[in-house]
Amino acid sequence: MGTRRKPAPPSRARIALATALTGSALLASAGGAHAEPSADVASVKTQVDELNEQAEASTEKYNKFEEDQQHLRKEAGQLQDQVATGQERMSGLKECLAAVAGEQYRTGNVDPTVALMLSSDPDNYLRRASAQDIAASSQRDLLRLLQSQQRRLDQRRSEATALLARLDETERALAAEKKRVQAKLAEATRLLNTLSAADRAGYNAQDLQSFRETYNGPASGRAAAAVQFAFAQLGKPYKWGAVGPGKFDCSGLTGAAWSAAGVSLPRVSQSQWNAGRRIAKSDLQPGDLVFFSSLQHVGIYIGGGRMIHAPRTGKNVEITRIDVMAYVGAVRP
Repeated sequence: MGTRRKPAPPSRARIALATALTGSALLASAGGAHAEPSADVASVKTQVDELNEQAEASTEKYNKFEEDQQHLRKEAGQLQDQVATGQERMSGLKECLAAVAGEQYRTGNVDPTVALMLSSDPDNYLRRASAQDIAASSQRDLLRLLQSQQRRLDQRRSEATALLARLDETERALAAEKKRVQAKLAEATRLLNTLSAADRAGYNAQDLQSFRETYNGPASGRAAAAVQFAFAQLGKPYKWGAVGPGKFDCSGLTGAAWSAAGVSLPRVSQSQWNAGRRIAKSDLQPGDLVFFSSLQHVGIYIGGGRMIHAPRTGKNVEITRIDVMAYVGAVRP
């Protein structure tokens, strides 16, 4: 008797086929012929796939806006701290200048020659005159310092004002993109809910064997840790904007996988594209990030032409082949 081979993980094509079939037509007839998918299921699938592609593009925009917003908030906070520190320094300089000016006012209104002639102690007068010269010099230095500090303070205030305006714009864009994503996902959910329970089960079907699979491949070190983390997430649902631990979007999954390996990746797929060394498709190794659809989707390569990814709303983290999508390239973090 021959050795039993472990069944291959499901390809995206197989999953798509299961999606298109009704629950009652998942099995072939006795003669081996496959039933044709119903028009309703096929129509819903087409519409849902299109909505999810649009939502995924909007999700990546949303994540980028959110990432920009965090950077802007940090930068704005630093600028505001600089403005506050500069204002304190300005107040201290003004107090010093006022003290110098007051001393000059009290001692500097008499003509120096007359004051010297009237002085009963010329040596003491000369010492005071010298002190006045020092005070005048100090005043000039303080004025220059005060003017320089005021220019810096005005510049920091202007930068902070512009930055806060950009932050407001980002927050509005974030809210608008979130609304667009939610509308598309709500419509996709509504369409899925028009299917029967059996058809919905078919749409979400995955080969359960893939959930029991573990990684025993050639990768080592951080790459192996990232891949092992990805395997542990199989079956968890996709949710836009999610970074785990219970749900993920595409870049949330890859970011969490490499974070588990001790490597910090940017939040969005477009930024992750620039987070490592570009790898030729022929040189792919487990752990590499693989990118699709104009960098709007990313997965983690596991070898054998397959990847683990978080696909879209209504689906779970799954194993699929990298050739079922519009491949762009790969990066090794």
